[in-house]
Amino acid sequence: MKIGELAARTGVSERSLRYYEEQGMLASERTNGGQRRYSEAAVDRVIRIQELYAAGLSSARIARLLPCMRDADGGPSEIADEKLVADLELERERIDRTMADLARSREVLDDVIETARGR
Repeated sequence: MKIGELAARTGVSERSLRYYEEQGMLASERTNGGQRRYSEAAVDRVIRIQELYAAGLSSARIARLLPCMRDADGGPSEIADEKLVADLELERERIDRTMADLARSREVLDDVIETARGR
């Protein structure tokens, strides 16, 4: 499929898709005219990349992680190793800290709202 179709099917801009390719997160083949062509599996790959970005991972970390994941289900592939597991555990801890910080911020905001309401 062409880059425009992949963008439409995934909701990701063509510019982002080119960036993913530059970073080694997405692969395409080129036609004789130089146009990018993506396989059907690219849809799952782009969705997975978006999920990892949403989890707060950097593009460098995603590029390292993707070869160790299966696109269809996001599970680990045979090449996933203990270093990857340790990296992912660090990411999970970072997310947990962020969630705790957000919960504290929400509590403070709730107090301010209640005070402003005159209660």
